[in-house]
Amino acid sequence: MTEKQPAVYILASKRNGTLYIGVTSNLIRRVWEHKNDLADGFTKKYQVHQLVWYELHETMDSAISREKAMKNWKRAWKISRIETVNPDWKDLYQSLL
Repeated sequence: MTEKQPAVYILASKRNGTLYIGVTSNLIRRVWEHKNDLADGFTKKYQVHQLVWYELHETMDSAISREKAMKNWKRAWKISRIETVNPDWKDLYQSLL
C-alpha cells in the first residue's frame, strides 16, 4: 500500500463495540492519529482505536461517496461487512506497516 491512497475505514472500541467510519488519503497516518488520540472528537471521546476494516479506492471522490453511503447503513450491515473479512475483529493496523 502506498502512503497516499484513498481509503474508507471502520474503527471499533472492541468486538461489537462502538463503531466509527472515516475516509482518508493516508490510512496509516490517520489510524495512528486515532490511536494516539490526536484526532479530537468521537474516536478520542469513546476510545475507538482498533482498525477492523478498510477498503482502498482509486480516487478520493469514490472513497467519500462510499463513506457517506456506509454511514447510512444499519449497524447490522456494518458488522456483517467487518466479519466477512475480519471475523475475529483483530486490529488490522499492524498489517499495514
